[in-house]
Amino acid sequence: MMIETTTTGILALIAIMTVVTLATRFGGVFIMSFVRISPRIESFINTMASSVLIAIVVPMAFGGDVGARVALVTTAAAMLLSRKPLPSIAAGIAAAAIARYFF
Repeated sequence: MMIETTTTGILALIAIMTVVTLATRFGGVFIMSFVRISPRIESFINTMASSVLIAIVVPMAFGGDVGARVALVTTAAAMLLSRKPLPSIAAGIAAAAIARYFF
């Protein structure tokens, strides 16, 4: 399937991605409405969030550039010190920008 990269094609792609995203989000909520949340299911859901985060971070740590590694270390250190995710993420972004500017 080929979609031209014209204005109409790009808008069509955005619309398709929007529909797919909404379908997966609403579909997940709909399906989970039939599942009884036991301690085992709750543990699975909590662990799944961590595993997705690790799947994103580990390849960056091994294959990323200097900016990515500096951002990971800075974010981890800020999170350990402040225990607040948003300032830690902001510190990591700033550190990546500074590292990429100078290296």
